[in-house]
Amino acid sequence: MKAVLQRVAEARVVVAGETVGRIGPGLLVLVCAERGDADAQADKLLAKILKLRIFSDGAGKMNRSLQDIDGQGGCGGLLIVSQFTLAADVSGGNRPSFTGAAAPEEGRRLYDYFVAQARAAHPQVETGRFAADMQVHLVNDGPVTIALQMAPVV
Repeated sequence: MKAVLQRVAEARVVVAGETVGRIGPGLLVLVCAERGDADAQADKLLAKILKLRIFSDGAGKMNRSLQDIDGQGGCGGLLIVSQFTLAADVSGGNRPSFTGAAAPEEGRRLYDYFVAQARAAHPQVETGRFAADMQVHLVNDGPVTIALQMAPVV
């Protein structure tokens, strides 16, 4: 699985004029399931996201995770948005190929699994809408943007 994390001051997802997910300070996670991915990659990716120390401490150093965003046990928001275009391959020309993305049914299953696991592990989880035309609004904090990829677990 692939993900792009953006540390945000706030973010929201709008579908057909309706806000379907909104967070304050936290992480916007664009996530993509690729062919061959399984629950194990989703679990590993989520564990990394929740523990990644990319929030500033009192000295301005990246020492805090999403689960301790304020240094006193306060959690930040997690906004998870499906993004199959992260699987784009442009090595063969100028038009992206998405053959590396999981088939739509499997992509939805893995996305739903990832969201369910996130909700079980973190108190504030919002989402976009799978396969919808979404407008994602964010205020990137820092800016801090990190790309992650979880290889198959053996």
